Amino acid sequence: MLVTLEGLDGSGKTTVWEALRKVYPDAVFTREPTNDSWYGDAVYRSIGDDDADSLAELFLYTADHADHLSRVIEPALERDDLVISDRYSDSRFAYQGATLEAYERLAGTDPLEYVVDVHEPFTIEPDLTIYLDLDPETAAERAGATNKFEHADYLESVHANYERLLERDPDRFVRIDATQEPERVLEEVREVLADAVEDE
Repeated sequence: MLVTLEGLDGSGKTTVWEALRKVYPDAVFTREPTNDSWYGDAVYRSIGDDDADSLAELFLYTADHADHLSRVIEPALERDDLVISDRYSDSRFAYQGATLEAYERLAGTDPLEYVVDVHEPFTIEPDLTIYLDLDPETAAERAGATNKFEHADYLESVHANYERLLERDPDRFVRIDATQEPERVLEEVREVLADAVEDE
């Protein structure tokens, strides 16, 4: 079973992801961008480059995703492991979709749909995506605006893209209010995940 945690920067995904390790010690915990491959290294370099080309950056993320699938996700699912990923393809759809909005060479193209179409032939769709919902202003404040993806105006577009993704696939996404106290957020995530694992 593949479970993904999604949301804006500052929404608490990584905190939840870390806490779930204690609940599911035998699960495979992973993340995107990866931090154990040269593909992931290239992505992190692009994150730190304010002048990185948006389309080139998308394909760095896509390469990292493809490697992640073949190296981690597919083998774990073949073993029938529970896989919990801190970010996955929906982050790409939401974030790179927002980044490409001003990309002139894609004029007339819906950026989010373009990124979805790039991934469609090879990605593995999650069984469950837990979306930690947070408004862009609070997200930017929590994240500290330490890189180009953590500013409120940009996160407005990302948030709108996440809403589109939830509308497209309401059966896969579960929305959790990330403005609640962290303990309550974690409690709700644990309940949702326990029900999904039991059903599986």
